Amino acid sequence: MKHTFKDAYAILLHHAHTLREQTEPDIDDLLQIVEESVQAYKTCQRRIDAVEKALDKALASTAHPTAPVAAPATPAALHHPDDAFDPPF
Repeated sequence: MKHTFKDAYAILLHHAHTLREQTEPDIDDLLQIVEESVQAYKTCQRRIDAVEKALDKALASTAHPTAPVAAPATPAALHHPDDAFDPPF
């Protein structure tokens, strides 16, 4: 059965709650819970992967390939010799 991300996530939350609240494991329901949870997880993961791919594509199309990208600042580059702050330790 196909589920939306929201449906699949609700299944995962429900099963997690059920397993957490059990004082004694219900071994008769465990296989069904695991099978449903695995399918729900796969549904969620496929949707997350699809959204990440779409975001990467959208963000890549807005990037300016000719614009230079600044290198990240290193801690040494952030320290200026004229800084008056000298920690006491």
